[in-house]
Amino acid sequence: MFTQQIIEQITSQTSKLLKNNPLSDFENNFKSILHATFDKLDLVSREEFDIQQKVLSDTRQKLAQLEEIIKQLEQK
Repeated sequence: MFTQQIIEQITSQTSKLLKNNPLSDFENNFKSILHATFDKLDLVSREEFDIQQKVLSDTRQKLAQLEEIIKQLEQK
């Protein structure tokens, strides 16, 4: 998942910066804060977004077809 990759990258970089720091549990706390923050956001993966975009496109196409059928029936 995209957010998981971001979290891992940020924590990895932070870990490198704090390797010699006595705040050994900072990485775990920071990771927990990031997880909590991303959980509060209403994010979706790119894959889920693309799937929903396809569903919406298909639905719009079907709606256009049904509107055309209704238009033809009303003319009769």
